[in-house]
Amino acid sequence: MKRIKRIKGTQDILPETSFKWQYIENTVRKIMVRYGYHEIRTPMFEMTELFARGIGQLTDIVSKEMYTFTDRSKKSITLRPECTAPVMRAYLENNLGEARPVQKLYYISPMFRQENPQAGRLRQFHQFGVECIGPSAPEADVETILLGLDIYQELGLTNFTVKINSVGDAESRINYKARLKEFLEPHLTRMCHTCQERYDSNPMRILDCKNESCNSILSDAPQIIDSLTTDAREHFNKVLSLLDQNEVEYQIDHRLVRGLDYYTFTAYEFIGGGLGAQNALGGGGRYDLLAEEIGSKKQTCAVGFAAGIERLIMAMEEENLLPQINSGIDVFIATFGGETQDAGFKLARTLRKNDISVHTELMGRSLKAQMREANRSGARFALILGEEEIKTGRAALKDLLQSEQKEIALSDLVDEILKTRE
Repeated sequence: MKRIKRIKGTQDILPETSFKWQYIENTVRKIMVRYGYHEIRTPMFEMTELFARGIGQLTDIVSKEMYTFTDRSKKSITLRPECTAPVMRAYLENNLGEARPVQKLYYISPMFRQENPQAGRLRQFHQFGVECIGPSAPEADVETILLGLDIYQELGLTNFTVKINSVGDAESRINYKARLKEFLEPHLTRMCHTCQERYDSNPMRILDCKNESCNSILSDAPQIIDSLTTDAREHFNKVLSLLDQNEVEYQIDHRLVRGLDYYTFTAYEFIGGGLGAQNALGGGGRYDLLAEEIGSKKQTCAVGFAAGIERLIMAMEEENLLPQINSGIDVFIATFGGETQDAGFKLARTLRKNDISVHTELMGRSLKAQMREANRSGARFALILGEEEIKTGRAALKDLLQSEQKEIALSDLVDEILKTRE
């Protein structure tokens, strides 16, 4: 019978790798607490309409990449391809704005997109992100940027850049789209098929194109900053001023528009310097239009970002920033079977109740094999427990790190092990 294997575009995060993820996730949570953000967990699947309306029917995510199926009640269901729309749906459905006018939320979750798998881009991938819902002030935009910066800097990253732009308000975008289409029209036949399709449906998305021939044309394209309304320009100028005051280095990227339809005003990205083509560590911006797109009767201001964990791991590996694996095991108890194994099993429970981590022998192997396993396990200590040790209440405790051994009373074992943590 053919062996079943994992699905293309997914990965098994094995024990020798999962500690890297835990290290990053713990750091993310620590920084979120500093900024007053609280975790939100939304369902892994939602009604397809949420993403079709929230992200936009004409985006690649909705038109090409979503995992969508019909359930037994004939409803169209989609595995979430991103988390901003689900968080906004949860905010509206649970009336979170009534509890507090400013909701500062974060998530660490898997997402699903049926893309062509490559380095840093999988079909099941993982993101952490923040959503600050309620305030319209530029300070909220800058706070999310500073939060992202603090996470990357806490993790030790130095080789990354902040890119920023404004996509303006609705009036700004109408004006800019007209200017952009006027510029593109004479060049359209020389542009790629995707850009030709986007010309009528969403011309600003053409600025995302990575095709070389399209890029050469776009180098002379008009800049959206020249089409901003007074309100949009003031908002952007305040964002830049706050970044300057907080000594944040950034680059204004006039072609940065973000890939989703609900963005307004500020758009930004964190770019990793050593990741090659797939160099976006994360990105986001303001999305004051999303709530109305998914059914709210009034505008709800919001800003946030999402960041890929797989790409973050790649960036940290590039700079050799990830910690070495630590088993976290304090003591391996080796026995001679029979009553000694029972005694070792009971002793292990006593130690665990005192916050000491323990491995015991579960395979009935020889003492020699157990000691080899103790060394392989990464345990700090090995305790050999035989009939004589049970009778006298004393045993040999070997420090596997220092290659030292001494005899101690079993009644002193807890204190002896805990002392090494001080």
